[in-house]
Amino acid sequence: MSADIGVIGLAVMGQNLILNMNDHGIKVVAFNRTVSKVDDFLNGPAKGTHIQGARSLQELVDKLATPRKVMLMVRAGAVVDDFIAQLVPLLSPGDIIIDGGNTNFPDTNRRVAALREQGIHFVGTGVSGGEEGARFGPSLMPGGAPEAWPHIKPIFQGIAAKAPVSADGKGGEPCCDWVGRDGAGHFVKMVHNGIEYGDMQLIAEVYHFMKVALGMDHEQMHQAFDSWRSTELDSYLVDITTDILAFKDDDGEPLVEKILDSAGQKGTGKWTGINALDLGIPLTLITESVFARCLSSLKAERLQAESAFGRSIEAVQGDQGQWVEALRQALLASKIISYAQGFMLMREASNEHGWELNYGNVAMMWRGGCIIRSAFLGNIRDAFEQDSELQFLGLDPYFKNILESCLPAWRKVAAKSLEIGLPMPCTTSALAFLDGFTLGQVPANLIQAQRDYFGAHTYERIDRPRGEFFHTNWTGTGGDTASTTYDV
Repeated sequence: MSADIGVIGLAVMGQNLILNMNDHGIKVVAFNRTVSKVDDFLNGPAKGTHIQGARSLQELVDKLATPRKVMLMVRAGAVVDDFIAQLVPLLSPGDIIIDGGNTNFPDTNRRVAALREQGIHFVGTGVSGGEEGARFGPSLMPGGAPEAWPHIKPIFQGIAAKAPVSADGKGGEPCCDWVGRDGAGHFVKMVHNGIEYGDMQLIAEVYHFMKVALGMDHEQMHQAFDSWRSTELDSYLVDITTDILAFKDDDGEPLVEKILDSAGQKGTGKWTGINALDLGIPLTLITESVFARCLSSLKAERLQAESAFGRSIEAVQGDQGQWVEALRQALLASKIISYAQGFMLMREASNEHGWELNYGNVAMMWRGGCIIRSAFLGNIRDAFEQDSELQFLGLDPYFKNILESCLPAWRKVAAKSLEIGLPMPCTTSALAFLDGFTLGQVPANLIQAQRDYFGAHTYERIDRPRGEFFHTNWTGTGGDTASTTYDV
């Protein structure tokens, strides 16, 4: 019996996606470069299912119905190119190759174009939700060759997570839709991961404030986060943080305090920051979260510097409950800025690459299955449905009201953290971003004057039309030629 799709790569994510597909009546054939893993899988997790195995790529292709659909669940980079090179001679025009890894979107752009010349449709899809999501319903963000979507849509939307159903019966949509052509799917997944970096750092900063500044024990912190599940902060990351804070090691002590404070990363946060710089988008919070991980990795250096500076954190006085509420509001407001910056980046990239992203659909794809699923993603969808040209999420009435109402508590937390020397780089950078974005006059006029003074870089004037540039001979001894007119 012909299979609907072939999956290459039997690490945890690949295995769980295959099992998920089998649960939904999709016929799958599995292959792994180390062929013994195919037998281990068929005799282990896949035993008693309809999943087929292949011991070679030729056998995999021979077992597939046309158009053949092959999904790669392998490490991003050269391994993907290697499998593509092996598969193409075995495939026919109209067949489909899908990359489900965390691939940098320029690689997907390149592969879509190269395979199009050979008649093969290439899809790069973001897959979010970790091991559990892959097994029981991930968020899927496919992009690439549009011709492939009708053929993979039933499979992807069948296995994807479903959006929560509200009291009025709305929801239940699959957390998967076509994102756009070329590398659009992998770009959106990259931004998802950037927001994930920001969310995780924001939560860690709040935890640090609770533990060090307020002196809260782990049960108190657990209860605080648990109570936030019934507010606008309801989200996957708040859920797992609540569980982590309650988890005890074998000796009865909180396990989280035995984990080395040196955070790892796999590159998607860095890519997000690099793309923001390339596109000129002030992705301040997310970029700070990447730098915070870099700083955390300097463990030995930090210990030496702590000793040299004699650092200690002063305890915060006042009503603990009021401070916890202030932290909740600061976290909520900062989290909104994280998402807002992410959508600003996606809008600029969509304009740059002609992707025509549907931002409401993106928010819907993130409502279930993925790491950044959050209660207010439905409100983000509503915001873009009401105004598809919305430039900044904070200008939507719902989010503007939250930001304004949280602002006093947010400032209180940020000011206190600076006063006592407790680092909250993402919380404070989010506040600085909002202050800068909502201020009509910033001191960049002085920067432009400085640039023109030392480099003849020119400036615009407020009393002249935009696009008209001027250069001043500031010292009387400089030249009158602007740098932009040099022809050397």
